Amino acid sequence: MTTPTVTPPADSTPPPSPAPSPTPTPGIEEPVVGAESLKDTVAEHSITVGEIVERLDALGFTIGDTRFSVWSGLVVLMVIAAVYLLARVGVWIARGAIKRVSRFDATQRLLTEKVVSLAIWAVAILIGIDILGIDLTALAVFSGAFGLAIGFGLQKTFGNLIAGIILLTDRSIKPGDVIAVADMAGNESFGQIRKIGIRAISIITRDRKEYLIPNENLMVNQVENWSYSSRDVRVKAPVGVAYGSDIDLVEKLLLEATIGTPRVLEWPEPAVRLMEFGDNSINFQVRFWISDPEEGVNNVRSDVFKNIWRKFQQHNVEIPFPQRDLNLRGNEQLEQLIAAVSQRVEKRES
Repeated sequence: MTTPTVTPPADSTPPPSPAPSPTPTPGIEEPVVGAESLKDTVAEHSITVGEIVERLDALGFTIGDTRFSVWSGLVVLMVIAAVYLLARVGVWIARGAIKRVSRFDATQRLLTEKVVSLAIWAVAILIGIDILGIDLTALAVFSGAFGLAIGFGLQKTFGNLIAGIILLTDRSIKPGDVIAVADMAGNESFGQIRKIGIRAISIITRDRKEYLIPNENLMVNQVENWSYSSRDVRVKAPVGVAYGSDIDLVEKLLLEATIGTPRVLEWPEPAVRLMEFGDNSINFQVRFWISDPEEGVNNVRSDVFKNIWRKFQQHNVEIPFPQRDLNLRGNEQLEQLIAAVSQRVEKRES
């Protein structure tokens, strides 16, 4: 019995052999992986927009094994804007929530706001980096020099930031305090702290001048705080009277001048001190207290001086002015001048 042979049909073709897998070749790295993912997502949903993205992605340049394109730059800018808005909204919501916590005072609230703000910004930046999928190793070439530059450039900034947090923690300086400040010419004034920022504190003087003092300066330099443990401030007003005045009466009038003056405290009690016997006057000093130094010092001192002037006028107490005795030595020219003046006077009288 013979086995029949089966011949394949004429039109049949041998099955295709599997294509060889391509040999992997080193490709160009994308520093922003998120831009590539976003490009693929956009291309799947819209062909037209995908073509525009492809054209933007085609525009770029390559440095080493890293390629930078217009599309990746736009994605970075959009993510930065989104992160900024997210952080700002988060900080605004956090501040509103902190203000509703009534058990916090002004200093604790400000410190909590700064710590929460820093945390929100840190989280937002990390989210942005994760969205972009940035391969930080692609920037390894520049990381050393860039980190060194940032370290030197932001050294003072971080120092002022830490100093501000320390000042708020120990509550030695807080918003609302009145401290003494000096300008570039060395003229000393005082002002009220309006705000403690990340870099500096803002102080407003009575002249409506606003000084920005770095936080670090307040940590290492001596600071005169008028409202640290108490808001009571003593004001001194010097007064001189003529020799021959009744010093007991003068002391009584000076004390009466402070009574009833607005802003002058009844306790601690005002005082009068005889300071010295000067060249032209007996010098006294009126000392009184106020509890609102942010409202000014010279204005309340002026009110006390006005009351002193009125009291002295009523009781005929003289406020002296500098006097000098002039002695002229005789000489020939002076005698001739005196003789000529005398002759003129005699002619007029005759």
